Amino acid sequence: MPLLNRMARSVNFVWNFVNELSQRSIKERGVFLSTFDMHPYTKGAGKGLGSHSQTLQCIAGEYVTRRKQFKKNRLNWRKSGGVHRSLGWIPVNTGAAQWKNGQVYHNGHYFKVWDSYGLSQYRFRTASFNEDARGRWYFNVVVEVEVEPAKGQDRIGIDLGLTDTATCSDGTKIEAGRFYRGLEEKLAIAQRARNKTQVKTIHAKIANRRKDALHKFSRKLVNRCGEIYVDNVSSLKLVKTTMAKSVLDAGWGQLKTMLAYKCAHAGIVFKEVNEAYTTQTCSSCGSLPESRPKGIAGLGIREWTCSGCGVTHDDRDVNAARNILAVGHDRLAVGIHVL
Repeated sequence: MPLLNRMARSVNFVWNFVNELSQRSIKERGVFLSTFDMHPYTKGAGKGLGSHSQTLQCIAGEYVTRRKQFKKNRLNWRKSGGVHRSLGWIPVNTGAAQWKNGQVYHNGHYFKVWDSYGLSQYRFRTASFNEDARGRWYFNVVVEVEVEPAKGQDRIGIDLGLTDTATCSDGTKIEAGRFYRGLEEKLAIAQRARNKTQVKTIHAKIANRRKDALHKFSRKLVNRCGEIYVDNVSSLKLVKTTMAKSVLDAGWGQLKTMLAYKCAHAGIVFKEVNEAYTTQTCSSCGSLPESRPKGIAGLGIREWTCSGCGVTHDDRDVNAARNILAVGHDRLAVGIHVL
């Protein structure tokens, strides 16, 4: 939309202005400017830039937050053109946008949205207009809703993997969707043809399919559980190995993020626990038997029998998930003991 694109360019201009202002303040006076310190420098600029005055305050607040987060004197510039153009972003403060005449009303303009949530029922709080890689705009808004306590009482441990993205201690699984690999051939054809529009569309389709599957799986768990424990496997470390493509396609980090905020909203327990030796330990007797699958060579062993207690584990991932649940309950003093 031309109007949103113009507003996004104004946001980029203000961001770059406060970025330079902050850098000069640190260099010349050794002072980090707060959000309050920046307000006088942007006051009254909204009218000339075609932006809401509260949007300028949001930009300064977001800039200070990110500068503290990344611990830098200067952040990256927001570019309004060129190959590395920044995707559009227009922050909206509380009360600066509202539902009016079946549309979103902001800064004197009406914006049509696909309302699948019944936005007229809610009072808007902070929000933002965001552009994706395909040039489509979205209205993301925080609203006040009544929190209903979770009714589920199940306790679940989750083992993350590549054959199955997640395996629960009760045997529930979400199979690896192979979202990227399923469209990899079409993506390669579009890239060789240098069809940028098609490439962006395929990437968006991959991301949407992955998010849809993870959202549905995480929602089912949160609805029926009172406690959820997941292993602390690091996808950032594994992307540096030959398993990088499969790890990224599985979306472990995305699943953990979804579980974390959904559990927080529902008021249930969510915790990441140490996964060390959870695959090799017998969930029945808690020992590390000689018959256990070991190292990389043991990854192909899906079924094994404990030489200590004689219990047969039909699925090594379920066994690992049960151990993760045990660690989450602190039934084992410090993780899983090493013999």
